[in-house]
Amino acid sequence: MLDRQPPGLSRSPHPVACGFRHRPGEDDQVFRVNEQQTLQAVQEAIGYRFSDPSLLLIALTHASSTDSRVNSNERLEFLGDAILGVVVCTNLFETFPDYLEGELTKIKSAVVSRRTCARVARDLDLHHHLFLGKGMSGRAQLPDSLAAAALEAVIAAIYLDCRDLNRVRQFILDTTSKYIREASESAHQRNFKSQLQQYAQQVLGATPNYELLDEKGPDHSKCFEISVVIRGHRYGSAWGPSKKEAEQKAAYTALQELAALDPSEEYEPELETG
Repeated sequence: MLDRQPPGLSRSPHPVACGFRHRPGEDDQVFRVNEQQTLQAVQEAIGYRFSDPSLLLIALTHASSTDSRVNSNERLEFLGDAILGVVVCTNLFETFPDYLEGELTKIKSAVVSRRTCARVARDLDLHHHLFLGKGMSGRAQLPDSLAAAALEAVIAAIYLDCRDLNRVRQFILDTTSKYIREASESAHQRNFKSQLQQYAQQVLGATPNYELLDEKGPDHSKCFEISVVIRGHRYGSAWGPSKKEAEQKAAYTALQELAALDPSEEYEPELETG
């Protein structure tokens, strides 16, 4: 696999990976063997074989184990963060066509958060394969920020190695799908249109229709009145500053009338940014 150090990658005297420390004067071949074992283990864990393993090596290299931060995984972390955001946002946009911007943003923020990225990195055991400086290796548990950065760096490394966004997308969705599901289920509890559609289809055997009853105000600041109709029955109408917001409020009203909501659950409008 990797039989030499990547050009330009200058390590500090005490990098650590897989619990192995390279001490001054120690046989470099021993360290290279450990390096190869590390890269092999990570490639098996992520399900991707690198054409250029030096990219993966850099992705696993923390700044504390290099003489210059430019040789660490920080630049890859920057690129991987952007790729992760695009893939997750596209997936959410396509998967939840009825969700408002605020709901999509909540889910996205949860999925790409440092905490979730660290959880994914630990699922893949990346945190046990980082090349760390002596000061970092003594910690009982690495900070979430290091594990999260490693995941984002690995994402970028895969992309740079294959230049295939679909392949990277597959890796991201394969490893984050359960966290996307968790976040979306939490958001679903605040999405009254989705709740009403699910209830209407399962209990009433029908799909809700939303009817615009009235609109008021100037073009730049209109308000809309909308009601829900299910199987010919019109439920109480609701006003909102946008059609989507009015539909959410109308769905909430219908759910109340159907006694399909916890009585203590209050409507909280989504904040839309433009």
